[in-house]
Amino acid sequence: MTALDDFSFADLTPDLLLNALESTGVYASSGLLPLNSYENRVYQFSSDDGRRYVAKFYRPQRWSDAQIQEEHDFAAELAAQEIPLAAPLAINGQTLHHYEHHRFALFPSVGGRQFEVDNVDQLEQVGRFLGRIHKVGQHTLFSHRPTIGLEEYLVQPRLVLEQSGFIPTHLESAFFGDLDRLIALLSERWHSDWQSQRIHGDCHPGNILWRDGPLFVDLDDARNGPAVQDLWMLLNGSRQDQLMQLDTLLEAYGEFADFDPRELQLIEPLRGLRLVHYMAWLAKRWQDPAFPRAFPWFADAKYWEGQVLAIKEQLAALEEPPLQLMPQW
Repeated sequence: MTALDDFSFADLTPDLLLNALESTGVYASSGLLPLNSYENRVYQFSSDDGRRYVAKFYRPQRWSDAQIQEEHDFAAELAAQEIPLAAPLAINGQTLHHYEHHRFALFPSVGGRQFEVDNVDQLEQVGRFLGRIHKVGQHTLFSHRPTIGLEEYLVQPRLVLEQSGFIPTHLESAFFGDLDRLIALLSERWHSDWQSQRIHGDCHPGNILWRDGPLFVDLDDARNGPAVQDLWMLLNGSRQDQLMQLDTLLEAYGEFADFDPRELQLIEPLRGLRLVHYMAWLAKRWQDPAFPRAFPWFADAKYWEGQVLAIKEQLAALEEPPLQLMPQW
């Protein structure tokens, strides 16, 4: 597979973008403003009828058509339950469009301010809607999208990092020694006695906008997994802060869906999986010119020194008792 096959955004010129949009009957009159997205290419624009859209062009070779369609169908299912999220628009009876070798979807352009993770009222509302999202997600499983697990998040990333050439020679022994210890401990702590369901998959604060309430965006990483995957990235600060945030989220969540408290044991393993996966993701995408521009520190020895420390800290966190729900009086 050539670099062009992997990273064929190079030919995504303004003319090609306009031609792709016009193939759906949508004519851009202004805009094509690039939005903050690296895995895909996302543009905001206004059409000749005054409507504002967001066009999302999917990274070639990442998802199959069937996997993308499952994302779209899940979004439509959630929207039908009046859950606030950015769902793709059906144009000419379909949500996934093709132009030359590109695949894309059109969304309504929605705005909002940043979700405040330390705002208790906002956290409660997010918890309620996550409960509603997961209630829908429990109805069935994705057939084509993967289930979160060690192969995708540890085994493959370990190989990518080993072959990447990014880790400075003087850090290789310490980095891979600690990484292998982390992988071994994560493999030991990872268990399968959780109920798999369809989840958002990447529910960090940046994927929640705030208007009169939360607006969830970007189901690009949706997959099967444990419910806690959509909760732990909303926790921050000291252990006490996280306990209070967790209690707030789950009390509201429980109004709409049941939560298995045994999944709390997965929080630190999931954090470890994300740490390893993120490093490998940057290494895999480095041939895409957008990545060196956006993440210049990735090729700096200081970054890898910091990652050695981050791995050590995660090893220590895995030895701590897992977060527990506060007792109810």
